[in-house]
Amino acid sequence: MGVPRVPRLRKPRAIFPGSTIGIAAPAFPADARSLEAGVDALRGAGFRIRRRRDPTRARGYLAGTDAARAKELMAFVDDPRVDAILCVRGGYGCQRMVGGLDAARVRRAGKPLIGFSDVTTLLLWQRRLAGLVGFHGLMFNASAGPSPEEVASLVAALAGHAQAPFEGEGRRRGVARGRLVGGSMTLLAASLGTPWEVDTRGAILLLEEIGERPYALDRLLTQLAAAGKLSGVEGIGVGHLVGCDDKKRARPAAEEVLMELLAPLAVPLVFGLPFGHRSPNLTWPVGVCAELDGRRGTLTLLESGVQGE
Repeated sequence: MGVPRVPRLRKPRAIFPGSTIGIAAPAFPADARSLEAGVDALRGAGFRIRRRRDPTRARGYLAGTDAARAKELMAFVDDPRVDAILCVRGGYGCQRMVGGLDAARVRRAGKPLIGFSDVTTLLLWQRRLAGLVGFHGLMFNASAGPSPEEVASLVAALAGHAQAPFEGEGRRRGVARGRLVGGSMTLLAASLGTPWEVDTRGAILLLEEIGERPYALDRLLTQLAAAGKLSGVEGIGVGHLVGCDDKKRARPAAEEVLMELLAPLAVPLVFGLPFGHRSPNLTWPVGVCAELDGRRGTLTLLESGVQGE
């Protein structure tokens, strides 16, 4: 498949407390308690909330038909009263509804889109087809709601304020600079052969995952490597690996598998960065430049993900 032309990168407008965030359900429906806790946390940070329909209502395992979920997202894109869009939950479903999205309207609206997990698909789609920075960040997937640290990270990212370096554990020395791309390993592999296929050339690749056993992580990375998606990276940062153990096979553990496959790339490696399916899940912008320090074990944003801050 030919590589589609990527529009020139555009950053969405900065938003601040007092702005309105539209709550969308593009994949699985939200859990009622998690939704309430998440909305309370955003309101507590000063944001106003807008909904178009009940994000807890299910149609099978999805939050409505493909057409309804795409229509909801595009309605928030077009609504002048909505300043940003936050996806309430991942799971599955974003791949099924991207055909109902309009890249030109998304780019023209220039609104921050926030989410992770299955929303990795939307962030990749938006970057490749609309040329717009999105935000890998919190959703409403915990009954206790997002932590104060997670909310503060989101507020800073959306306002364009400087964030402290993300701290992890250096696993291979060196300093890399590049644009940030990544997310769920499962969804990165699933993007191969699609119009929103992940582009890792010259990038710092960030990875996280939940519920995949070590051999499955091996398969995902091997697939990405076979597709040429690891050979061009400048550095790799690994976030939370949640529930990625195997009760039948204690070794190799998940991190051992990743080290075996990633160390030969001879690029800086940092593990244990604070993003993904465990708290804290800090917000980072997809497409902007950052620095990965494999000795210090840090990831530092070199620019904000918004304009007009």
